[in-house]
Amino acid sequence: MTLHRLPAAEAALDLSAFDAIIDARSPSEYALDHLPGAINWPVLDDEQRRLVGTDYKQISAFEARKLGSAMVARNIADHIDQWVAPLPRTWKPLVYCWRGGDRSGTLAWFLERIGFHTTLVAGGYKAFRAQVRQDLDTWPARFDWRVLCGKTGSGKTRLLQALRAAGAQVLDLEALACHRGSVLGLAPGEVQPTQKALDTAVWNALRQFDPGRPVFVESESKRVGQLWVPEALIKLLMQHGRCVLVDMPDAARLDLLMADYAFLAEHPDYFCQKLDSLVETRGKVQIQAWQNAIGAGDIRTVFGELMAVHYDPGYMRSLEQHYTGLAAAQELTLADGSEACLAAAAQQLLEG
Repeated sequence: MTLHRLPAAEAALDLSAFDAIIDARSPSEYALDHLPGAINWPVLDDEQRRLVGTDYKQISAFEARKLGSAMVARNIADHIDQWVAPLPRTWKPLVYCWRGGDRSGTLAWFLERIGFHTTLVAGGYKAFRAQVRQDLDTWPARFDWRVLCGKTGSGKTRLLQALRAAGAQVLDLEALACHRGSVLGLAPGEVQPTQKALDTAVWNALRQFDPGRPVFVESESKRVGQLWVPEALIKLLMQHGRCVLVDMPDAARLDLLMADYAFLAEHPDYFCQKLDSLVETRGKVQIQAWQNAIGAGDIRTVFGELMAVHYDPGYMRSLEQHYTGLAAAQELTLADGSEACLAAAAQQLLEG
């Protein structure tokens, strides 16, 4: 029996052509990154993979295969028992592992023998990753980028959400990176994805956009938290994006910040800890004063001063240095961060 193999570039063109995308790698490999929508049917779990690898290095490939084959057979049997029974004969899975070799090939063989039309990704995840990197170098130039710029708390993220609700194409980099983009941008208990996972998420968003319609995005630095925005994308946004300068009165901005960063009021120790990273730029005396205010429950004052002396000057300097379209930016003033105000602004941008 010859399994159907599809190059990663062809498989990536239309992942929706398959009823399921199955990642046969170990759970830790899957957690680092995987094809969009993939489910994990590990042919070897992490410990089993370690044991087989140890036998391979310390004894021989033959002994490793003997050990691994029994594990693989049991694991595949478990997956078939758990998932396959309700599936119709017309079910069409796409299967891959690290390089499209032993693990995915074995799983695909069983599925094919059952009667499912099964496709392997030739080259596996490694080839898919290479395709993602190649596409991220070229795809950003396809689109008309509208970059929302504005001071911290001016409603840019909420405006992106309103634009999406109104039917616009939106790339929300902060949502994909699970980070709000500032030193205070990671909520307690939240973890950012891996760099590879962010790349794949951006790639997956880009592949679904229509080049004939604008794409709205928020101005970012080259990094969001600990992750890098794909280089070709951030370069294009900074040098060729059509900027929209969003403004909002300071009192309304402060209200919005208090709402968006409510988790900091709920975790004052975490807030104080995050402020420690600003000692170098703001000085120990200022940081201690803010931490004392947080301890006294005066969160609003701290946010107001952070806006005035830290975020606003730094953000505007960075914006002027990096976003060449700022000089000709369309100006958009929001009275506040209310749903009605944001919906009206989104409609204005779509009609403009």
